[in-house]
Parts: sequence; C-alpha cells; structure tokens
Amino acid sequence: MPDFEVRPACPEDREAILAFCQQTWEWGDYIEYVWDEWLNNPQGKLFVATKDGQPVGVAKGMRVNPTFRQHGIASALFDAQLAEAINRGATTARLITESTNTTAIRLLERSAMNRIGAYATFRAMAATIPTKRSSALETPVLATSADLDDIIDYLNASNIFPAVGGLYYQGFTAYTITNDLVREKITAQQLYILRRWDRLDGLVMAEPRSGHQEKHLFVGYIDGTTESISMIAYALRRFLPDPGLESISAHVPDLMMVRDAFVGAEYEWDGKIFYTYERVLA
Repeated sequence: MPDFEVRPACPEDREAILAFCQQTWEWGDYIEYVWDEWLNNPQGKLFVATKDGQPVGVAKGMRVNPTFRQHGIASALFDAQLAEAINRGATTARLITESTNTTAIRLLERSAMNRIGAYATFRAMAATIPTKRSSALETPVLATSADLDDIIDYLNASNIFPAVGGLYYQGFTAYTITNDLVREKITAQQLYILRRWDRLDGLVMAEPRSGHQEKHLFVGYIDGTTESISMIAYALRRFLPDPGLESISAHVPDLMMVRDAFVGAEYEWDGKIFYTYERVLA
C-alpha cells in the first residue's frame, strides 16, 4: 500500500508546494504566478499527493518533491487526473512534455499514451523598422468567412497538418483543429492567410496573450511552404506595434522546413522540442 494520499488541492498547500518547486528548473518555477488560476479553475481539478499531511507532489506539470521521487507518486497523480477526466465526460486526454524529459515520457508510454505531435518553441521581438526585404514581401491578411472553404480545403491537402496531429496550441494545451475551431478563429480575427498567384499559399492562427511579464502574440499553428511560412512569420513581427504587443512566442510544427522558415524570419529558437501525447478514454 502506498504511504501517501492523493486528494484535491486546497489553498493551504501553496507554500509547501512552492518550496519544493524552487529547483524545478535552474531559474526556479513559474508556479507561483499561476497557482491561484490552477486551484480555482472551474473546468478542472488540481490534485496533490501528501505524505503525513504534507504536500509532496502536484499533478499540474507533474512536480514531485525530489526527496520523494521513485515512490509512484507521479503515477498516482496521473491516474487521478485520468479518472477525473472520465468523470467529467472527457473522451480524450492529452499531455505535453519536453522531449528531454525521459522520466515523464516513460510514465506516459506505460500509461498507454501515444505521441501524436511535436512542436519547437520560437520567439522574436517586433520588427519596427521596415527593411528592403520586408517591403517586397506579400502580406498576410485576416481571414473572413468567405475564405472558410479555401482554408478547409488547404488544411485537408496539407502535408504539415497530419504530420503534427492536426493540433492548435494555446500555451501548453493542444486542441484538434476542426471546422468549428477555424470558424471561431476567423470570427475572433485570429487567423491570417497569405494568397499568392491567386491561391491560398499559407495560414497562421495567432492570438494576443498576457503573461506575468509582458503582452505578446502567441502563434499556435502555421502552415505553408518554407517561403510562405517565412513571409508570414516576418509579417507578424511587423504587425506587433499596432496592438501594443512586445514580442511573439510561437509553438510551431517540429519539421525542419518550418524551423528553417522561422530562422529565416529572424526568430530565435531555444533548441527545445515538446512532444504531445494522447490517449482515447472512451
């Protein structure tokens, strides 16, 4: 029998959890900025593992006190999340982890999770001074409802779309790109298209987001040829000053052609790749 308990988190768990998360990464952890959001999210439930009443693990991000690792705590937290998802009527569970996190990957694969996609993380600041290069580029425009059929046809014929699981990212949450999602992005003015030679040649889904440090534009999906993706990526940098955004953060398909396009648009890649895992629950 395990000598720990898994239960829903409560406000009193905060300080103990923040204490053992101080060494999550070399620079610390962002959990202090999102704890209240995680705890009070009505669409989910935050679980913690306790030993002798003291929190030693938290399910979000699967953080476990280093002193108590290799005791089955992460597996128990993961199982609790799956059970909660099933109770809420979920039919699919997804989880994202860094490609170098071999411990998490072993846990996911033991739990019948299948890898369905991967993305690389890029970042860039605004391009405030037009260059000779940018003046000659075609410019993407916001999609309208009249573009819907062309966008759906483009995605259905895309080589990138199935290679990355047909997923759109909002931070560390992955959504299946459906016709309804495309409509929502058009309505929200968060989908740009690039037309060249009288046809659709690329598209991007991007939305403004606010972090604990700055406002930025977040790119959750991009598609096209290497050239068209590079043109779109560079154009987004030129768009930034108008809505008062400071930078772009992009989760882009982990394909060499896409990475090369973003490097060509003068984005910085931190070398990190993240894997998306999925398990069908019903």
